[in-house]
Parts: sequence; structure tokens; C-alpha cells
Amino acid sequence: MTEPVVRIPDAKVALSTASVYPESTATAFEIAARLGYDGVEVMVWTDPVSQDIDALRRLSDYHGVPVLAVHAPCLLITQRVWSTDPWVKLQRARNAAEKLGASTVVVHPPFRWQRNYAREFVRGVWRMAGETDVKFAVENMYPWRYRDREMLAYAPDWDPTNDDYRHFTVDLSHTATARNDALEMVERMGDRLGHVHLADGNGSAKDEHLVPGRGSQPCAAVLEGLAARGFDGHVVVEVNTRRAMSAAEREADLAEALAFTRLHLASPTRVPGS
Repeated sequence: MTEPVVRIPDAKVALSTASVYPESTATAFEIAARLGYDGVEVMVWTDPVSQDIDALRRLSDYHGVPVLAVHAPCLLITQRVWSTDPWVKLQRARNAAEKLGASTVVVHPPFRWQRNYAREFVRGVWRMAGETDVKFAVENMYPWRYRDREMLAYAPDWDPTNDDYRHFTVDLSHTATARNDALEMVERMGDRLGHVHLADGNGSAKDEHLVPGRGSQPCAAVLEGLAARGFDGHVVVEVNTRRAMSAAEREADLAEALAFTRLHLASPTRVPGS
């Protein structure tokens, strides 16, 4: 019998700079280099370094860690980062990605109260995607819940597969919070799945971003499915380490997440006819 062959994955494994919060963007580059990540995804937020293309390039060159993706400032706490105009934010994210050599801009669906932005979002993202080689990968979100109440905070939809986009990002902490089937969502995204945020969750109303393998999401099955189909996008470890009691504990969590990701991306496949 022919022995299984370990498949060399096409996907690169990156560290989201959000994974070291409340530490800095610079710390994320240091940890990514030390642990052997293939690159970083820069979360653009209130840290001035995350907004500064020249500073990011210096960090990338110094640590030998490429910037593989840029996460546009879409959070509540970043409403004034890179302008209050959401289209300007996306333009600046694209500019940063192009100058840093990143292949992907991650973007959330608009908040419902951003009415004009939401109304034009699908068409606008298509238009911007047609102006660059950078992928605009729209990320799945979730309903907001409080006790027995549910609020639909995103428009056109928290589930981007209900609209027409060129590329998607799947986030497995968000599938947990939304309480939907991650494998089914990946299947719906199909060949338009261009980017992955890897984390875990247990279905809490809180967006948990656990280390993969510590929750109920099919993280291993998703990675193995991606490996089997030759996924060549980026898998980004985006976990919450805010409760780490020390720098060593945070780094251990990020090392565990990297090992989990690499293990399941390099899933054994058999030689045809074995």
C-alpha cells in the first residue's frame, strides 16, 4: 500500500496584528517573525503605526515579514481613522495594500445607520475591485444579540453570500456568533472565497475569537477542505489574547494557533490508485 503523502499547502499563514492587542502593531511583527508566520495582516485601527505605510514598510523589512493583507478600519472604534468617509477609508486601504505588496483588503459590510454607504456598497466594492489587482474580500459578520433580542446591525446583510461580491473573507469566530454552519458558508462562497480569518467560538453572543481548537467551530475540517482543493489565499490567525497573563502566555497561544493551522492545512492525501 502506498503511504499517504503530506500535501504542501498553497495557502500562506499570517498573523493578524489584532491578535496581540492590547500590544502594538510593531509587537505583532516581532512575534510573527519569531514564531515563523508567513506574514501579517495589518488591522488598521487607532495605533498610529497601523495607519502609517512607511512605518509598516520599515517593520516589514526589518523583521523580514511581508504584509499579506490590510484590514480596512471598519470597527466602531475606528470611525474617525483615515477619515469619517467610509469610501475614503477603502481607498486608503487599497493604496496601503498596493504600496506594501499586500494582495487583499478585508472589509466589513456597512453598519445599517451608514445609509448612503450601505445603499451603494455592493456596486462600489465592485467598482473599486475593478480598479486594482488587490482583492476586496467582504467578511461575514453576525446579528447583534442582547438577552432575547436580536438587532441587524449590518446592511445590506451581515451574511455577504446573500449579495454579489467578487471575493469573500470567512471568519470562523463570526460563524460561531451568528450560529450558522461554517462549512456550509464556505461551500456557498465557493471559488470566491479569497481569505480566511481563523479563530474559534462556542456560539456566544460575544464575538470570542478563541484559539482554533478551543471552541465548537469545524476549524480543522475547514482547513483540510481548503487544502484538498488547493486554496491559495491567506489563512489569517485572528484570535483574542487580551486575557493572557504575560507576554509568554500570549506568544504560546499564537504558537499553538500557528501549529494547529499548519497541521490541518498540510492534510494527508493519498497518491491516486493507493
